[in-house]
Amino acid sequence: MYDWNSVTEGKVAATVHGRYLAIPPAVSGPAPLLVGFHGYGEDAEAQLERLRAIPGSEGWLVVSIQALHQFYDRRTDRVVASWMTRQDRDAAIADNLAFVATCLEAVSAQWPTRPRIVFAGFSQGVAMAFRCAVNAPPGVAGVIAVGGDIPPELTAGELQRIAAVLLARGNSDGFYRTEKFAEDQGRLVNGSVNVTAVEFDAGHKWADEVTAAAGQFLREI
Repeated sequence: MYDWNSVTEGKVAATVHGRYLAIPPAVSGPAPLLVGFHGYGEDAEAQLERLRAIPGSEGWLVVSIQALHQFYDRRTDRVVASWMTRQDRDAAIADNLAFVATCLEAVSAQWPTRPRIVFAGFSQGVAMAFRCAVNAPPGVAGVIAVGGDIPPELTAGELQRIAAVLLARGNSDGFYRTEKFAEDQGRLVNGSVNVTAVEFDAGHKWADEVTAAAGQFLREI
């Protein structure tokens, strides 16, 4: 049997290739960016479908980014992904932020863009939306957050960099509970963020009510 006290853990950087999906706007000229992050056990296609269903999204350059940590869904044998786990959390956050920045550089090099971005996340992807929003260059117009909470490490000063947030949950969502929903609203208000809070009659999902509210959100900003 090993003496675990003698075991040393090492950390090294590795190059991993990630993927994103993009749909150019239906209009010519520079367009704002609508960037999406899927939930746990989903893929970029799932979030792309949600974003394209939002009324008015055809005027945006829509980008859906897939998490780097891929695995097989045992029920469907489909390749899905997860953004991170608690292990090596800080390193994973840094890797994810760098990955997203590279994706946005790639799409901005391919299509003309305006300096205006909305990040949209579902479930586990909500944390990514907020982290990217507070770390992005000036021009972040807002965050659409559905069924997931604000990362605990973000301060009121960091959240203040976001102009507006659409915060949504299903009223029977067992993952994103009422108490956390109210707490997140308070955190955003303390950060002087313009908050639109929406509760709808459903569980842990991106419902039609969210799609309609997201369309209004895009129009207003």
